[in-house]
Amino acid sequence: MASITKPRTALELFRIDQLLSEEELSIQAVINRFCADRIRPQLAGWFEAGALPAKELALELGGLGVLGMHLEGYGCAGMSATAYGLTCMELEAADSGIRSLVSVQGSLAMYAIWAYGSEEQKQEWLPSMAAGEAIGCFGLTEPDRGSNPSGMRTFAKRDGEDWIINGAKMWITNGSIADVAVIWARTDVGVRGFLVPTNTPGFSAPEIKHKLSLRASVTSELVLESVRLPASAMLPEALGLRAPLGCLSEARFGIVFGSLGAARDCLEVATAYALDRDVFDKPLAGFQLTQEKLANMALELGKGMLLALHLGRLKETHALEPDQVSLGKLNNVREAIRIARECRTILGANGISLEYPVMRHANNLESVLTYEGTSEVHTLIIGQALTGLPAFR
Repeated sequence: MASITKPRTALELFRIDQLLSEEELSIQAVINRFCADRIRPQLAGWFEAGALPAKELALELGGLGVLGMHLEGYGCAGMSATAYGLTCMELEAADSGIRSLVSVQGSLAMYAIWAYGSEEQKQEWLPSMAAGEAIGCFGLTEPDRGSNPSGMRTFAKRDGEDWIINGAKMWITNGSIADVAVIWARTDVGVRGFLVPTNTPGFSAPEIKHKLSLRASVTSELVLESVRLPASAMLPEALGLRAPLGCLSEARFGIVFGSLGAARDCLEVATAYALDRDVFDKPLAGFQLTQEKLANMALELGKGMLLALHLGRLKETHALEPDQVSLGKLNNVREAIRIARECRTILGANGISLEYPVMRHANNLESVLTYEGTSEVHTLIIGQALTGLPAFR
């Protein structure tokens, strides 16, 4: 009879813990426990209902210090890039929608203010956003302008000392619950960023319903109809598309780690299921074809984690470049969705039930695959880095 050894998870097999500091492991454990106690018991219901208590969760996440946790000052925790990445991984191991709430708040809305705002704007918004008392959203994508933001139609024109903005944004996380929207608009001098309090006349944010993905997340359209703003609403340091694209690089970094959380959760659930499920009088995990699936998925998860950690260490030394973020986003999301789909096959019919998280993760990853840069866009970014030739046009 074959001997039985103690099973190990994929990341234990790679000894990933040896590459992390005690502080990073501690932060990861805190977020893991929060998700286990507060998030996971509710997820199936939130996903099925297409709704979640986002404002309540924002306050709790703010209390944990994870909102804008990689930023310095203004009530932000000032943690390392890797600690932030591990937080994203634990949140997305619960659900991509929860990680999206945090990354849009911290890496898009808060980062835009932190990097490009005036001191007055930072003081006004960042402390309350870090605490979860104010929620932000980020308006770049438009109904017919996704991968080509340079073609945006939202326009801001001067009227005396004020600005008047007209336009629309689409697929905006946190939009209908936000207190402030970071809106990117064309002007006569190029693309500029504006802070739009969501109670400003002419601003509305109808929620998008009937989603099959990211159902435990608030997604909205933003409509701006002659929205009048004072000159002080403009982000003074943001001029041109480089500014919003810089924000997207921040958020994509979180996805590099976050997508692996979804993959890890799928693989752990599928492994446990295969060990418990008897087929032809022995555990499903004891069959060679099942073990081949598990081994291949473990390899891709481990390799993705090593890539994520490498990018995290580069970011901490201010050496991370946008095309390197594209490497991580393209590889890790692509492999995560493959893992989710393969795990579904191990669970068989049970794989489509909300009693298990696998199909929920697979559905969510369909959105993660194409938002903040589609796979095609990141492929071309990498291609340009390798050849020096832009293939976008």
